[in-house]
Amino acid sequence: MHQPTSYAYASAPAAVAPPLPATHAGWAAAALIFFWPLAFAAFNHSSRVYPLWATGDYAGAQYASDRARSLGKWSLLLWVVAFILVVVFYGVVIALAISSASRY
Repeated sequence: MHQPTSYAYASAPAAVAPPLPATHAGWAAAALIFFWPLAFAAFNHSSRVYPLWATGDYAGAQYASDRARSLGKWSLLLWVVAFILVVVFYGVVIALAISSASRY
């Protein structure tokens, strides 16, 4: 009669999950305030960070986190550029108005 032999198998070390990346919801809110067309994508990426991380797609979660932050920063940059262009435009219009009014 054959007796089953028990072997002690060393368990494989458990894979350590990297920490949850930041959702950067603040940057998504900044995108909503400063340049709302980018806010749709920013909030979409921000809301996908935890589900991707929870399913084990750590690289996808990090990408979504980075993308939400970059879209927020881009919206702020676009707002600053637009604000500077508006200030310059009004400065030119006022300068032209003053110079044409001084002729009469």
